[in-house]
Amino acid sequence: MTDDPVIAQLVQAVEQSPDSLALRLHLAGLLAERGRHAEALAHCGAVLAADPTDTTAQGLLQQCTAALAAPTPMPTPTPAPVPEPGAPQSKSSFDWDAAEDQVSDIVKPAFVDEPAQAVSEDDFEAVTRSDVRLADVGGMEAVKKQLELSLLGPLRNPELMKAYKMSARGGLLLYGPPGCGKSFIAKAVSGELGANFYQVGIADVLHRWFGESERSIRAVFDTARRNAPCVLFFDEVDALGHRRSALSGTSGIRTIVNTLLEELDSASASNDGVYILGATNAPWDVDAALRRPGRFDRMVFVGLPDTEARASIGRLHLQDRPIEGIDLSALAARTAGFSGADLAHVCDTATQLAMADSLHSGQVRPVRMSDVEAALRQVRPSTGPWFDTARNVVEFGNRDGTYDELAKYLRRNKIR
Repeated sequence: MTDDPVIAQLVQAVEQSPDSLALRLHLAGLLAERGRHAEALAHCGAVLAADPTDTTAQGLLQQCTAALAAPTPMPTPTPAPVPEPGAPQSKSSFDWDAAEDQVSDIVKPAFVDEPAQAVSEDDFEAVTRSDVRLADVGGMEAVKKQLELSLLGPLRNPELMKAYKMSARGGLLLYGPPGCGKSFIAKAVSGELGANFYQVGIADVLHRWFGESERSIRAVFDTARRNAPCVLFFDEVDALGHRRSALSGTSGIRTIVNTLLEELDSASASNDGVYILGATNAPWDVDAALRRPGRFDRMVFVGLPDTEARASIGRLHLQDRPIEGIDLSALAARTAGFSGADLAHVCDTATQLAMADSLHSGQVRPVRMSDVEAALRQVRPSTGPWFDTARNVVEFGNRDGTYDELAKYLRRNKIR
């Protein structure tokens, strides 16, 4: 089957960024819409293999499975009545007006179809206020210190910035293994600044019609400017701003990257009061032009949660559940190498074990440390493949010192 341009571009982007679950889900959804359920099913399986708790992937999986299992009904032709010889010809009951409308819908070109709605001035749900602060982020003192030095400190002291003739232009890129709280940290930065928070994902700006994705990116920046002060947070930056050298010359994603570059360092509009943050699991796949001065010119490595952070994450995910005798210190000590998402999975698994026991006995039983220990025997750290790639990048792709911070982290934690 020949791919339409949008599917072809997304397939290429997924091949370049196979760990981008949001991008994979977006592709699976479009494939399902086009009736290509078997292909969509494969992408859903890949997402669930990485994150078994993803409800969107679960729903799409059920939809595709049901569609593949359903028999395809064959239409039964209705024979036209044969008029008796000499009988007057009756007027055909065929609705020519309706048929004309159907043909018009089929041949209508994509560029005159109803465009996907970009963010409008009345879309108040997109821009929110964050009540999260850096104090709510457990542990991770090195990350907090870097944020204070590179972003928060200067912005809290505008007179000092003025004295040194510095500006707040440009953006900050958070990078590290998946599931380590980059989005949560971005919300905490917004809360610290007392600014609005506007999170943008791959599905928010990638549309099927030509030119609509570029229009959406411009609308995103316009919305952030209207709501300044505003933290504009781009998730999965590697999927949005993929290296143009890795894209084909006719790829529509190439023009999306160019539009993003224009808006980040706009000559026609001011980004004053718009603090741009991005998050990525694969900074080595981000176009180098995106990391030039005035764009994402500062990078902060967000590594695995430390011991204090792991205890805090365990407390967060168990606090609203019936628990008894949970030793958070023991949980933190036994989960070195786990991401925040891995720890959430441990807590969910332990809760499911207690719930299964309660269903069997008919009485609510609290989650105990024995459930946590059983969950730890089932759940393994998921970030190993990421660190395998990171080691190669540090060894062979760090000639300009971009990943010195990552190299120090690997040495300090003896990740070889």
